[in-house]
Amino acid sequence: MSEKVAVYPGSFDPFTNGHLDVVDRALGIFDGVIVAVAANPEKRAPLFSVPERVEMIQEALAGRVGAEVDTYRGLTVDYARTRGAKTLIKGLRAYSDFDAELQQALMNRKLAPDVHTVFLMSSFAHIFVSSSILKDIAGYGRDVSEFVPPVVAERLKEKFR
Repeated sequence: MSEKVAVYPGSFDPFTNGHLDVVDRALGIFDGVIVAVAANPEKRAPLFSVPERVEMIQEALAGRVGAEVDTYRGLTVDYARTRGAKTLIKGLRAYSDFDAELQQALMNRKLAPDVHTVFLMSSFAHIFVSSSILKDIAGYGRDVSEFVPPVVAERLKEKFR
């Protein structure tokens, strides 16, 4: 039987405890999960560089068997195929997430019918947390450590000193 690997794509700017929850639950379903940091230059300027995000996510995932971090450019389905993954993992918090993610999933299905999208609902504890909100709060000097892995909390403090 072959190994089932899924790709969990995103910008992860920054990586939150909600993202970590999705990885942990995906690892309960798949043999391996690749957290794929999108390095697309057409996105608005991120707070953290791609290498910074990769480093933080690697530290946050330390000790999780089957989890790895990588970067990619271009279409997510093309990247998934290069990694031999037949599944994309998408985390959902609210209906607004579903609307946008459904459109993307349907287009991905058209582009690559062999690559499937699986939606994992956020745990209730993380449903109101987004990377954008956390950057805003941290930018005003407030503590966000209950919402992000320790390495991310420290890096946010450093960025906004």
